[in-house]
Amino acid sequence: MESILLHEDRLFPADEATRSVAKALYKEIRDLPIISPHGHTDPRWFAQNNNFTNATELFITPDHYVFRMLYSQGIKLTDIGVPRWDGGETEKDPRKIWKLLADNYHLFAATPSRLWLDTVFHDVFGLREMLCSDNATHYYDHITAQLQGDDFKPRALMDRFNIEVIATTEGALDSLPHHAAIKDTPWAKRVITTFRPDDVVDASREDIVSNIEKLGELTGEDTATWQGYLNAIRARRAVFREHGATATDHGHPTANTADLSEAECIALFDKVRSGNSNAEEQELFRAQMLTELAGMSVEDGMVMQIHPGSFRNHNSQLFTQFGRDKGHDIPMQTDFVKALRPLLGKYGNEPNLDIILFTLDETTYSRELAPLAGHYPCLKLGPSWWFHDSPEGMLRFRHQVTETAGFFNTVGFNDDTRAFLSIPARHDVARRIDCRFLAQLVVEHRISETEAASIARKLTYDFAKQAYKLG
Repeated sequence: MESILLHEDRLFPADEATRSVAKALYKEIRDLPIISPHGHTDPRWFAQNNNFTNATELFITPDHYVFRMLYSQGIKLTDIGVPRWDGGETEKDPRKIWKLLADNYHLFAATPSRLWLDTVFHDVFGLREMLCSDNATHYYDHITAQLQGDDFKPRALMDRFNIEVIATTEGALDSLPHHAAIKDTPWAKRVITTFRPDDVVDASREDIVSNIEKLGELTGEDTATWQGYLNAIRARRAVFREHGATATDHGHPTANTADLSEAECIALFDKVRSGNSNAEEQELFRAQMLTELAGMSVEDGMVMQIHPGSFRNHNSQLFTQFGRDKGHDIPMQTDFVKALRPLLGKYGNEPNLDIILFTLDETTYSRELAPLAGHYPCLKLGPSWWFHDSPEGMLRFRHQVTETAGFFNTVGFNDDTRAFLSIPARHDVARRIDCRFLAQLVVEHRISETEAASIARKLTYDFAKQAYKLG
């Protein structure tokens, strides 16, 4: 069987001089604590601190990176145990599901998922042979047995991984029971929530009318009125802040913003609430709400994250069967300069506004995002994200934004994952790539090695902590 390849110099430059500098920089920052300010891990794990059940539950079922690749090769989501939204049958045997991954592990060659998985298998579980059909049963039994120990409970793993703080992401209607369970305990400072109001803001959702009604019931505000609706969102933001939230999160299809009059807002809201709005009106409502939410961030100081550019639920048949966040989202072309101008015209010079911009459209890096962040004090650039959370994606980001935006208008790295055990691996990739980029600047005599070391620490730890107001 082939051994797992995790060379100590992986991802560093091939030439010896640059590699030597990169290794020296990496040595100084490799063991810094992990700040994970934007992710989708389940808060139940940390509140209840129960053992994970088995290898399949941990590595396959929650990770759309994994089952997206398998589906692309003709493997049905029902065969790998992905729960169906419509209540239909799906595979329940975790061993069968694990065997499917093992049989098809070769599909992940040269992908970030392969690097993350190999790192977890090697570093967390002590496995040395690459996963394949022949060792699938050994892998499953070994991992599942280790998961039963106290040292593999979620809180113990957080300590082992040196995760200083992790932010989960919940919708506006979430009652936050798991965050409430750890409130007023030391873990409340380490596991915090993030406010994502798409469930009550995205007018294209099939449940938007009922969600607006639920928002009113939850807050006691009259969400049949425009002002009551806004007050209800403010009330939910306050609850999230009480449970540790320092940031909001907005996954709109575009970055469009608007600045309508109050009368226009009322008329548009009434149309949305009627359930009869068209696609153009739904987009305008999302655009207006980004501006409204920016105003609320000015008021309460919550950091605003905007990550547009994904055509959500592109596979309509899979959406009907399995629902959202199942890997059938596709990047699309995105405008920022014109799209953000209404919001920035109203709030862009406010000293109390902090916005982090993400993109799936890499063509905007040097043309739009770097110049915007290089001018507006309220704007910072989020890291390479989702489809571009990869060694080459990270390098493209640094090469295209640094000359205009510098390092100090970026926010370090975040892992944006549901796959808890991959968090250290993902951060390690980012640390190695940043050291690689900085080493190139050093050997070209563009910055000193002392300055590079200082920047490496900031990219690894300081920037994320500062940008997300984490103390």
